[in-house]
Amino acid sequence: MRYIALFESVTGAAVVDCIVDDKLNRIIFVIKEGDAGLAIGKRGKNIALLERMTGKKHEVVEFSDNPTQFIKNALKPARVREVRIIERLNGKPIAIVSVEPRDKGIAIGRNGRNAERLRFLAKRYFQIENVSIM
Repeated sequence: MRYIALFESVTGAAVVDCIVDDKLNRIIFVIKEGDAGLAIGKRGKNIALLERMTGKKHEVVEFSDNPTQFIKNALKPARVREVRIIERLNGKPIAIVSVEPRDKGIAIGRNGRNAERLRFLAKRYFQIENVSIM
Protein backbone atom coordinates (compact mmCIF):
# COMPACT_ATOMS: atom_id res chain seq x y z
CA MET A 1 0.00 0.00 0.00
CA ARG A 2 2.84 2.40 0.76
CA TYR A 3 4.32 1.89 -2.72
CA ILE A 4 0.94 2.69 -4.29
CA ALA A 5 0.53 5.83 -2.18
CA LEU A 6 4.06 6.98 -2.99
CA PHE A 7 3.62 6.28 -6.72
CA GLU A 8 0.30 8.13 -6.90
CA SER A 9 1.58 11.14 -4.95
CA VAL A 10 4.73 11.50 -7.08
CA THR A 11 3.15 10.84 -10.50
CA GLY A 12 -0.54 11.72 -10.20
CA ALA A 13 -1.38 8.51 -12.07
CA ALA A 14 -4.05 6.11 -10.77
CA VAL A 15 -2.71 2.69 -9.77
CA VAL A 16 -4.89 -0.37 -10.46
CA ASP A 17 -2.45 -2.90 -8.97
CA CYS A 18 1.06 -3.13 -7.55
CA ILE A 19 3.24 -6.26 -7.59
CA VAL A 20 6.46 -6.29 -5.56
CA ASP A 21 8.96 -8.75 -7.07
CA ASP A 22 11.73 -9.11 -4.49
CA LYS A 23 13.45 -11.85 -6.52
CA LEU A 24 14.24 -9.38 -9.33
CA ASN A 25 14.22 -6.27 -7.09
CA ARG A 26 11.42 -4.58 -9.02
CA ILE A 27 7.95 -3.18 -8.52
CA ILE A 28 5.40 -3.58 -11.30
CA PHE A 29 2.64 -0.98 -11.34
CA VAL A 30 -0.50 -1.64 -13.37
CA ILE A 31 -1.97 1.79 -13.98
CA LYS A 32 -5.24 3.17 -15.34
CA GLU A 33 -5.54 3.23 -19.11
CA GLY A 34 -4.20 6.48 -20.52
CA ASP A 35 -2.01 7.37 -17.52
CA ALA A 36 1.32 6.05 -18.86
CA GLY A 37 2.71 9.44 -19.86
CA LEU A 38 1.70 10.93 -16.54
CA ALA A 39 3.25 8.03 -14.62
CA ILE A 40 6.57 8.04 -16.46
CA GLY A 41 6.97 11.81 -16.58
CA LYS A 42 8.94 13.93 -18.97
CA ARG A 43 12.07 12.00 -19.98
CA GLY A 44 11.29 9.41 -17.29
CA LYS A 45 11.85 11.76 -14.38
CA ASN A 46 9.04 10.33 -12.22
CA ILE A 47 10.28 6.76 -12.58
CA ALA A 48 13.89 7.83 -11.90
CA LEU A 49 12.80 9.69 -8.76
CA LEU A 50 10.78 6.73 -7.48
CA GLU A 51 13.66 4.33 -8.15
CA ARG A 52 16.02 6.55 -6.14
CA MET A 53 13.50 6.78 -3.28
CA THR A 54 12.77 3.04 -3.04
CA GLY A 55 15.99 1.47 -4.33
CA LYS A 56 13.97 -0.79 -6.63
CA LYS A 57 13.40 -0.87 -10.39
CA HIS A 58 9.93 0.37 -11.38
CA GLU A 59 7.98 -1.00 -14.33
CA VAL A 60 4.71 0.46 -15.57
CA VAL A 61 2.00 -1.38 -17.53
CA GLU A 62 -1.19 0.32 -18.70
CA PHE A 63 -4.33 -1.67 -17.86
CA SER A 64 -6.98 -2.58 -20.43
CA ASP A 65 -10.15 -4.67 -20.17
CA ASN A 66 -9.29 -6.13 -23.56
CA PRO A 67 -6.69 -8.93 -23.14
CA THR A 68 -5.19 -8.28 -26.58
CA GLN A 69 -4.62 -4.60 -25.82
CA PHE A 70 -3.34 -5.42 -22.33
CA ILE A 71 -0.71 -7.77 -23.80
CA LYS A 72 0.34 -5.06 -26.28
CA ASN A 73 0.63 -2.55 -23.43
CA ALA A 74 2.70 -4.97 -21.33
CA LEU A 75 5.18 -5.45 -24.19
CA LYS A 76 5.76 -1.77 -24.94
CA PRO A 77 8.03 -0.43 -26.42
CA ALA A 78 8.24 -3.61 -28.56
CA ARG A 79 6.07 -3.39 -31.67
CA VAL A 80 3.46 -6.14 -31.60
CA ARG A 81 2.22 -7.40 -34.96
CA GLU A 82 -0.55 -9.69 -33.74
CA VAL A 83 -1.98 -11.25 -30.59
CA ARG A 84 -4.02 -14.43 -30.92
CA ILE A 85 -5.78 -15.92 -27.93
CA ILE A 86 -6.78 -19.52 -28.49
CA GLU A 87 -8.28 -22.19 -26.28
CA ARG A 88 -6.37 -25.41 -25.73
CA LEU A 89 -8.01 -28.82 -25.73
CA ASN A 90 -8.16 -28.70 -21.92
CA GLY A 91 -10.23 -25.50 -22.19
CA LYS A 92 -7.54 -23.14 -20.89
CA PRO A 93 -6.66 -20.13 -23.04
CA ILE A 94 -3.15 -19.32 -24.27
CA ALA A 95 -1.86 -16.27 -26.11
CA ILE A 96 0.43 -16.32 -29.12
CA VAL A 97 2.12 -12.98 -29.68
CA SER A 98 3.92 -12.05 -32.87
CA VAL A 99 6.37 -9.14 -32.57
CA GLU A 100 8.56 -7.36 -35.10
CA PRO A 101 11.74 -9.46 -35.54
CA ARG A 102 13.97 -6.55 -34.46
CA ASP A 103 11.92 -6.12 -31.26
CA LYS A 104 11.95 -9.75 -30.12
CA GLY A 105 14.80 -9.12 -27.67
CA ILE A 106 12.92 -6.18 -26.14
CA ALA A 107 9.75 -8.26 -25.82
CA ILE A 108 11.52 -11.16 -24.10
CA GLY A 109 13.87 -9.02 -22.00
CA ARG A 110 17.13 -9.89 -20.30
CA ASN A 111 16.93 -13.46 -18.98
CA GLY A 112 13.24 -13.51 -19.99
CA ARG A 113 12.19 -10.87 -17.44
CA ASN A 114 9.62 -9.16 -19.68
CA ALA A 115 8.16 -12.45 -20.90
CA GLU A 116 7.88 -13.67 -17.30
CA ARG A 117 6.13 -10.44 -16.28
CA LEU A 118 3.71 -10.76 -19.21
CA ARG A 119 2.85 -14.38 -18.35
CA PHE A 120 2.25 -13.47 -14.70
CA LEU A 121 0.00 -10.49 -15.54
CA ALA A 122 -1.95 -12.33 -18.28
CA LYS A 123 -2.69 -15.16 -15.85
CA ARG A 124 -3.58 -12.77 -13.00
CA TYR A 125 -6.06 -10.65 -14.98
CA PHE A 126 -7.35 -12.87 -17.78
CA GLN A 127 -6.64 -16.47 -16.66
CA ILE A 128 -4.46 -16.95 -19.75
CA GLU A 129 -2.43 -20.06 -18.97
CA ASN A 130 0.64 -19.28 -21.11
CA VAL A 131 2.00 -16.65 -23.50
CA SER A 132 4.33 -17.49 -26.40
CA ILE A 133 6.33 -14.71 -28.04
CA MET A 134 7.31 -15.29 -31.65
